[in-house]
Amino acid sequence: MLNKFALAALLTLAAAPAFAGEAEKGDLMIMDAWSRATPKGAAVGGGYLTVHNQGAADKLIGGSADFADVEIHEMKTANGVMQMRELKGGLDVPPHGVVKLSPGGYHLMFVNLKKPLVKGEKDKVTLTFEHAGQITVDFDVKGVGASEGAGQMGGMKM
Repeated sequence: MLNKFALAALLTLAAAPAFAGEAEKGDLMIMDAWSRATPKGAAVGGGYLTVHNQGAADKLIGGSADFADVEIHEMKTANGVMQMRELKGGLDVPPHGVVKLSPGGYHLMFVNLKKPLVKGEKDKVTLTFEHAGQITVDFDVKGVGASEGAGQMGGMKM
């Protein structure tokens, strides 16, 4: 009886869809896609994720969403001053490497928000890569003060 239960549980897990915030195409896997909730009336929001590349070099060159315009940004400190700039040329994804977009570093800016980002909801964003093309990802909306979504899969800490 126990073996039948274990087999049924294993088959159920194997058939389950990918965890929220994940997508893959070709050699690229997008993981831990999340954003912070925004107050009503906010014009911008931020999106974060990790890109795993198992193949040749690629480049994240843009994105689109129904709820906002999508830009790729970088935050860094220069001479003690925090600076943010749009990466108009895109963000390199090295061969057989990982690129993490997180608060205080590389990130997506959702500009001209058409609606607030609401905690607990999921928002679809289509990322555009130079070689892999378009990959659509569900971004899990975390709380306003969330500092990290990476390391979580399906809401479980890893």
